[in-house]
Amino acid sequence: MARRKQEANMIETFAEFKENKNIDRTTLISIIEESFRNVISKMFGSDENYDIIINPDKGDFEIWRNREVVPDAALNNTSTQISLTEAQKIDPDYEVGEQITDEVDFAGFGRRAVLNLRQALAAKILELQKDNIYTKYKDQIGQIVSGEVYQVWKKEVLLLDDDENELILPKSEQIPGDFFRKNDTRRAVVIKVDNQNNNPKIVVSRTSNLFMQRLFELEVPEIHDGLITIKRIARIPGERAKVAVESYDDRIDPVGACVGMKGARIHGIVRELCNENIDVINYTSNTALFIQRALSPAKISSIKIHEDEKRAEVFLRPEEVSMAIGKNGLNIKLAGMLTEFTIDVIRDIDTGEDDIYLDEFSDEIEMWVIDQLKSIGCTTAKSVLRMNREEIIEKADLEESTVDDVLRIIQAEFEEE
Repeated sequence: MARRKQEANMIETFAEFKENKNIDRTTLISIIEESFRNVISKMFGSDENYDIIINPDKGDFEIWRNREVVPDAALNNTSTQISLTEAQKIDPDYEVGEQITDEVDFAGFGRRAVLNLRQALAAKILELQKDNIYTKYKDQIGQIVSGEVYQVWKKEVLLLDDDENELILPKSEQIPGDFFRKNDTRRAVVIKVDNQNNNPKIVVSRTSNLFMQRLFELEVPEIHDGLITIKRIARIPGERAKVAVESYDDRIDPVGACVGMKGARIHGIVRELCNENIDVINYTSNTALFIQRALSPAKISSIKIHEDEKRAEVFLRPEEVSMAIGKNGLNIKLAGMLTEFTIDVIRDIDTGEDDIYLDEFSDEIEMWVIDQLKSIGCTTAKSVLRMNREEIIEKADLEESTVDDVLRIIQAEFEEE
């Protein structure tokens, strides 16, 4: 009775393990049977004449041995044969050549055999569970998952999903405004799944463009249904983003659908992304128009496209330049990322014949300095002179001495004239 109880408890232990680790019933039964057969095979040389019956409902199992009845003198293998004398003790009607089936008490094999079996089962189930985790998340790369914050470290955050599987959120994949507290729930997109040494590692991201795309799919039914397509995304996580969308149905306004009534749809995405400012624009294959839309809210006077160089010269009225560049240069940087063009902002002013493009000073002023001046909308000599010294230093992020040299060189050119 004690041995049978020990066997039953062993099965119950692994039944509980199965419930906790989401290993399906059929697979667990198969693992248990395979483990029993391996032990029997090692002990008796073969498991072919053994039947193993697993009863998960009762948390029990049975092992039955099939042996052939042989004459007493012919007995040479007690695992596959039973003597006629022993067989007739079980039932007097047994005769030589018949098969006899009797139940085997596995606990009778000894404590070591039972312990080895439990250890083998635990190892096999753990291995299977890791394989299941890897397979599950390998198929979810690019999809959003949710996890509860379990541990916060300097370089990464550990999240646990509903099945207590570990998700790693590296510092580099966290939005700068993210704040994590234990037991908080966070969403992220799966970007990488490794399985080195059968130890699955799931890496998730909140800065990936895919994360923003999946959030739009969740919040905007028209995107989920394929009526609106997200063509391109440019992000500076936690700061600002631009999203280009296109509709395949002329009756649907893609920008309006993404923003929602009074911004209801996009506000949910903005909150998830730590108040990241999101501009949604209509996509077009017309490069000039696309660049114009990407630089919104600035209004472009004219544009010159250099397709071979993937570069665009954008002309704007002086009062529009600051809007085109944006705070800390974010607007023009994102526009460049979105359109995949280098955008040069040029102040659209009546320069007259007496003005000179900055490129002509390349023999006296280093090109990187000229590029910095162009980045704030100064492409001609007089456009630089129209700005005060402190404004150039601040906006172009140049040293005072460098700005003084630039101003001296430019002023000297006009004084000579």
